Order: sequence, then C-alpha cells, then structure tokens
Amino acid sequence: MSVLVRVPTPLRAVTKGQGELKTEAATVRELIDRLEKEYAGIKSRLCEEDGNIRRFINIYVNEEDIRFLQGPATPLKPGDQVSIVPAIAGGTGDRNRAVSPARSSTI
Repeated sequence: MSVLVRVPTPLRAVTKGQGELKTEAATVRELIDRLEKEYAGIKSRLCEEDGNIRRFINIYVNEEDIRFLQGPATPLKPGDQVSIVPAIAGGTGDRNRAVSPARSSTI
C-alpha cells in the first residue's frame, strides 16, 4: 500500500499535470527523493540546495504540519495522505504606498 501525495497546481507542470500521486516512502525526506526520481525538478521546487524544505513550502501528513512533527524525518505509513502547500503572499512591496480611494471599499 502506498502514500497519497496531493500536489498543488503550481507544481503540476513538473508532475505532468497530475494533482495526486502515489508512492511508497518511509519518511517525508524519502518521499521527496522518490518523487524527484520520477518527476525531475520537483525537489528543487520543494527544497533548498542543502536539502532543507524551503520556508515557504508547507508539508502536511494527515493534516498535521511536519514542522510540528519530525520535519523531513516524519515517518510515513501506508495509507497516509501528504499535502504539499506553497505559502502564498501578496501585496505591494512599498509599505508607504497609500491605497487609492477608488480602490478601497467601505464595509
């Protein structure tokens, strides 16, 4: 039995359009390595050059953030669901920029 991996839309270009993948792995780190063998380039999207998971990538095992478990060493078992969730940020880089009255709304 394998682990189900949910892939976010921005990474589906690397996974040939697939939103869900199945693989076998004992830990999250091994899972990433196995995915890299099948989908070259995915590891560089998830990890820094030193192998640590990028700070804007959140990985959940059965809805638990691995940062509060054992990080990349978090064990996996058959039937687990792993979700890869990139953090999304937005807005202007200029903190002093005022919002145009025409663009602001009143509640």
